[in-house]
Amino acid sequence: MQKSVLVTGCSSGIGRCTIDILVARGFQVFATARKPEDVEHLISEGFQCLQLDVTNEASIENALEQVLIRTNGRLDALFNNAGFGLRGAVEDLPTQALRDQFETNFFGMHSLTSKVIPVMRSQGYGRIIQNSSLMGFVGLKYRGAYTASKYAMEGLSDVLRQELVGSGIHVSLIQTGPVLFTNYRKNSLPAFQDSVDIRSGVHVSEYKKLLKQNQSTRPMNFSVPAEAIARRVVHALESPRPKVRYRVGFPVHLFAIIKHILPDAVLDYLLVNWSQYFFMGKSIRANS
Repeated sequence: MQKSVLVTGCSSGIGRCTIDILVARGFQVFATARKPEDVEHLISEGFQCLQLDVTNEASIENALEQVLIRTNGRLDALFNNAGFGLRGAVEDLPTQALRDQFETNFFGMHSLTSKVIPVMRSQGYGRIIQNSSLMGFVGLKYRGAYTASKYAMEGLSDVLRQELVGSGIHVSLIQTGPVLFTNYRKNSLPAFQDSVDIRSGVHVSEYKKLLKQNQSTRPMNFSVPAEAIARRVVHALESPRPKVRYRVGFPVHLFAIIKHILPDAVLDYLLVNWSQYFFMGKSIRANS
């Protein structure tokens, strides 16, 4: 029987790459996107695509209902990929902006997942894959909102995994670092400009650098192609023993090790003074 997979956030980047690969491997893929024009575009390219805004409860319920109608009530897997990154110093972030970050990256993920689990429990099988981040276990300055949402995703997923023992449902986290040719920078810019006063305060000079980075087309150092994440999704779907965590990219592997070795003060020093070389596309040679 063809296995069914529901994927959120498929308009570009990781989501789009993943549905391409899953369709090629024979999965029955239900792609979703927030904007109607993106849905229409994906349908025109031959995908089964539904409109799904993870911040809207009615949209979540309607999309899942349509999927289950087409699969006779089954759903083999869910890939929670939808999300965005809000930048800005913690002290400058309005609380509402933080709520908006969590609505997409955390609460929407939880709402959809909690509706899918009863379906998977009834069939005795399922795979839930969460698109997390290096910032799900390491905090980076000016990314406090995104970091908090991914830390929350990781914690909730760890507990969920324990609660699902014996159900036949597996939960996997994919911890990604910088990814080539996604719209992450582009999509983060409007929220940054709308939420943070970038013209005043103690962080103005840093905000100017962030804006310059958003305008740059240069890939961030150690970036991996979206296919690298998609391959981990495939493994989490097809392996009889999927991993709890899939780490993708050199910075993720590096910081997973040194976070457990170095004292917090030393780790903070490295993140404050060297993170620009790992995550911001800055040349070590040119600035050494």
